[in-house]
Amino acid sequence: MSLFTHRAYWRWSAGVQFARLPATMAPLAFTLLTTATTGSYRLGGVLMSVFVAAEVVCAVPVGRLLDRVGPARGLPALLLLTAAGYVVLALATHAPALVLVALVLLPGVSAGALSGAFRTLLAETVDDALLPRALSVDAMILEGVLIGGPALVALLDLAGTFVPLAAMAVACVAAAVLVPRRTGEPDRVESRDDVPAPRLATYLPWLGCAFTVGLLLSTIEVAPLPLVQRLGAPATAAPVVIAVLSGASIAGSALYAWRGKTGDPRLLLGGFVAGGLTLAAGSGWPGLLGSVALIGACTGPLVAATSVNLQRVLPKNRRSAGFSLSFTVQAAGFGLGSLAVGVLPLWVTPLFGVFAAAIAGGMLVRKPARAIGATSVTS
Repeated sequence: MSLFTHRAYWRWSAGVQFARLPATMAPLAFTLLTTATTGSYRLGGVLMSVFVAAEVVCAVPVGRLLDRVGPARGLPALLLLTAAGYVVLALATHAPALVLVALVLLPGVSAGALSGAFRTLLAETVDDALLPRALSVDAMILEGVLIGGPALVALLDLAGTFVPLAAMAVACVAAAVLVPRRTGEPDRVESRDDVPAPRLATYLPWLGCAFTVGLLLSTIEVAPLPLVQRLGAPATAAPVVIAVLSGASIAGSALYAWRGKTGDPRLLLGGFVAGGLTLAAGSGWPGLLGSVALIGACTGPLVAATSVNLQRVLPKNRRSAGFSLSFTVQAAGFGLGSLAVGVLPLWVTPLFGVFAAAIAGGMLVRKPARAIGATSVTS
């Protein structure tokens, strides 16, 4: 079956995009909310920090709970719980700051495991041959969601401060409705005692890949302004860097989808090393745009290859927790990269991503995981 005529995949895709939309809306929505009610954007930053912290801390435990009850059964309830958290927050827009900080925990606790649960359902929605292409198409759509989320907040805020939060709740409800109820015919689902947790060495290289993606991307996405100012360009040139990064990522994912093969992530990590070193060197506009384009072109395929290989080494009864851990590790990499941009010289920050890519590639070279280049998905 072609992916473009695969109705179950497109239902899954619509559901996961609705589930992702609130996370892309949250930073601006929280900032506009607190600016309108307190006159300061700083509380919005605090709310976002607490929200992300709750996601990171609870992603794996909640994912493990979904593994026990089944993601197809538990995910709608989790989405509705997240929607309820946004509704409560919207109704409390004029509450004291400490109350808002406490209430933002409600959607944060349940939202952290959503991506991992949806990714687990994808394994049962499409077969092994379509999985690399499915992940690449999803990466391209995700770029649109990342851009559209803040734009939607800016538009909805014109109707009222609480409206973006209400829309975030509606998006969660829509995602709950679209959760695939009837998946394909998977292999026998193991009970909790059938398959032990995989050894750390089995999936550590793939977590390293996820961490590297977040770490190196943050160097670009958080610092487009200083990157262009280093070349003597005005601030208005900063969006060019993000446009090149996004365009290259979409092109890389499109090429990966066209090939429809997992490929070797070590080549993509090599692209990260080359791009990061060139970015650190600061070789004028050709070096900046060339390095950003190379990193962007490798990002989508590396994310897809990492996800495919993680699926191949994770037991079915631990996939929601495993994928949630992967997304959490990637977010941690982004956070640490953002911190590095704020406190270290600009030329130093890409070197952390280069080092992380080299370590992840070294783990795969020294003891290649069985999943690289495999043609079938196993547990």
